[in-house]
Amino acid sequence: MRFLPFTLLLPLSATAQPVILLESLPANTPPDEPIHIAGNFQGWDPGDTAYILQDLGGGQTGIALTPCSELGVDPLEFKFTRGSWATVEGNATGGFLPNRVHPCLDGDTLRLSILSWEDVSAVPSTANEQVHILSDSVYMPQLDRYRRVWVYLPVDYDSSDKRYPVLYMHDGQNVFDLSTSFAGEWEVDETLTRLQQEEDDYGIIVVAIDNGGVRRFDEYSPWTNPSYGGGEGDAYLQFMVETLKPRIDSLYRTRPEREYTGLMGSSMGGLISYYGALAYPETFSRAGLFSPSYWFNSASLNLLREEGHREPMRIYQLYGGQEGPVMALGAEAVADTFEAYDFGPDEFLHRVNPQGQHNEALWAAEFEAAYRWLFADLLSSVAEPRRPEADDFRVFPNPASSRIQIQSRRPGQLLVYDSKGSLCLQRALPEGISSLSTLDWPAGVYWIRRVTEGQTAVRRLILR
Repeated sequence: MRFLPFTLLLPLSATAQPVILLESLPANTPPDEPIHIAGNFQGWDPGDTAYILQDLGGGQTGIALTPCSELGVDPLEFKFTRGSWATVEGNATGGFLPNRVHPCLDGDTLRLSILSWEDVSAVPSTANEQVHILSDSVYMPQLDRYRRVWVYLPVDYDSSDKRYPVLYMHDGQNVFDLSTSFAGEWEVDETLTRLQQEEDDYGIIVVAIDNGGVRRFDEYSPWTNPSYGGGEGDAYLQFMVETLKPRIDSLYRTRPEREYTGLMGSSMGGLISYYGALAYPETFSRAGLFSPSYWFNSASLNLLREEGHREPMRIYQLYGGQEGPVMALGAEAVADTFEAYDFGPDEFLHRVNPQGQHNEALWAAEFEAAYRWLFADLLSSVAEPRRPEADDFRVFPNPASSRIQIQSRRPGQLLVYDSKGSLCLQRALPEGISSLSTLDWPAGVYWIRRVTEGQTAVRRLILR
């Protein structure tokens, strides 16, 4: 590892500046790359050359910051990088590490270790090719912070001119990618890709916003809790409504109207989705509330009484039977309130998974059902023609090994996708029975799509 010569710093004993010392690095740290520090004291620039760690002599490596009285920030929030957000530090397993947060104290010395790097993580990314990072540092002017934002695009986004509904999700680290998740991922990308290929589903754009680490409780509740904080939830929603959504609508082919815009989250993310749907009904018309944390502040139980039933909505509430009595009491009380305010069966659905626990396994398992219900009316009204009858298009044998037969009563185009949604093959498909070698295909699940006369049919193939 290369550290720059000591040129900017005073001797540690002669400065009242806060000092950060780096005590250890991961064994797989790439050589000859300087270590940067990016934080709220320098605009979160991951490649700022003025904030490269220095060789201080005496076996010490670190950096002395501007005195706290001049920085104007407290606490300090920062991360280590190797020059970009793509090379940011990770947690002990190589996944997402929230911002480091420390009080800003002049003369204080922080001795820290870097546990891993996300780009050389031992846990490979599980996000499929439909997922990309909008930015690692989207500015949140309402909170004066920066945040990573992910975007999932439907399988046919690049091959069509359709406009899509949008679902905004919280805790973005856990939505698509196991390598960045805290305790598992929702597998939203795999589920939506499969549905679109298997059922000719119209498709949806998903925007996932990372949580703020230690700021998560603050941002995910407009109410406060004496033990956990809170109180910044409305500012966070204003960021979504006033800053992020206009940016998404300008960059992607969205359906920007409220009828096509939803929210979804779990735990505290479920709480802020509940608040967002009722407090901002002019923007959102659908919300998935997974294990919502109504316990955070009892004022949440009165939100519907305060906001009223102002617009037609679709609200899907779920919790697990193994989550304990506090979760059950809050969710059941809110369900009663929705019913009292004339949310009918087409506007509010309340479900309990008897075996469900408070974890990503429950939320991943229930995502498909929630998505289907929340967007059922919308997608059925904009969907393309459904698949032809089953005997019109056949793929056999199934499972297969080295060769498949494809029977089609009409000519068209044949497209083959792997389980991640990548296009593997595209060719003309004749009428009748044709043969296709699969010797060069890796074993796994494939989706065989036929497009003919404005209709699409999809068959699932298992290759051994």
